[in-house]
Amino acid sequence: MRLILDIAVTHIAGRGRQTLVAVLGVAVGVGFSIAMAALMQGGQDDLIAKLVDTMPHVEITDDRRQPPTQPAEAAFDAVAIAGLRPREDRRGIINPTAAFTWLREWVPGRVAASLETQGVIRYLGRDVGATVVGIEPKAERGVSPIIGNFVQGSFEALGAGGNNAVIGDRMAARLGAGMGDTVTVVAATGQSRGFKIAGLFHTGITARDEHEVYVLLKSAQILDERINVINQIRIKLDDPAAAPAAARRAEARLGYKSVSWQEANRQILEAVVVRNVIMYTVVAAIMLVAGFGIFNIISTITHEKARDIAIMKSLGFSRGDMQRLFVLEGVAIGAAGSALGWLLGFALVYALSLVHFELSAGGRELTRLPIAWDPLHYAIAAGFAVASAAVAGYLPARRAARQHPVDIIRGAS
Repeated sequence: MRLILDIAVTHIAGRGRQTLVAVLGVAVGVGFSIAMAALMQGGQDDLIAKLVDTMPHVEITDDRRQPPTQPAEAAFDAVAIAGLRPREDRRGIINPTAAFTWLREWVPGRVAASLETQGVIRYLGRDVGATVVGIEPKAERGVSPIIGNFVQGSFEALGAGGNNAVIGDRMAARLGAGMGDTVTVVAATGQSRGFKIAGLFHTGITARDEHEVYVLLKSAQILDERINVINQIRIKLDDPAAAPAAARRAEARLGYKSVSWQEANRQILEAVVVRNVIMYTVVAAIMLVAGFGIFNIISTITHEKARDIAIMKSLGFSRGDMQRLFVLEGVAIGAAGSALGWLLGFALVYALSLVHFELSAGGRELTRLPIAWDPLHYAIAAGFAVASAAVAGYLPARRAARQHPVDIIRGAS
């Protein structure tokens, strides 16, 4: 094996310029594959982290997946009845205390109840449509995505006494209001009440920062004229991956629609899978193109070294030895290109991580490119490179090993 290795090195060194071009081709392919994988994986991780962090892992609402049987359906023999609705739809989760107690008994995480309703925030003649969320500050700390995003104040300020509210800083800017100012919250029921701004948060998600306002649960119930009513139970699990099982258990027991974060974002997660397939397909294509350069070099070497091949086979080298010789040459070029590509890939990823900009994309702010530093990217890129190099070396090696020494010498003469 040592002799075969020495011969392989001699062959590769004998065509230095072509070998260097092939090594550079592989290095560029590996380097850009690593950079592309780091960028796409970083975007994916950032997206999933945002999904997990900015929404409850399980959300139970007062909706049902299947509408309850209506008296009209039993009274009339009809194929379908549509548009059935009470005059005043004052839905809410029935017996919320029992539901809340049952969930706390087995849920491995935090549970919080809330009442969400729509309204308008008014200040000095300016009106902004808002989602009014009534919460209990202590319980909300365990499930809220904006706990660490306060620029002034905190959730605890809601319970300090009086009618306090926390709003997004973008909403405050649109209203022209600030800390300590009193805004008027007008609910869909027509009820209105003044609230003092006791906190400003900034999540970077435009929909939240411009349209959400948090008040005490009791205040929201009064505004919505639904005393002791909640319409949401939000769950934050210790293990986000367990959300589907927890949602199924809750829905089976309570009967209300329970949605895990995976179900709520199913289309996004499916798009992530498709994007990963595209990414690795492109990586494979890049490595395949680099393999053509290696194939060309090994083919040239086998053609130029035909007499050497005949002599070695005459001296007792087997067909397998010939194949191993040229496959080894291809793998050596692929390995050298991978090592150089790792350095190039690291440099590209580092350069991308330094890119700084301010952009509001998709409703949330971005200041840096999301980059994933993962050794697996280097291993996968090198694996594709070495595999394509081995295949590129095997094809001409197989052809050279099949030739008979006498035929080679006759043809060479």
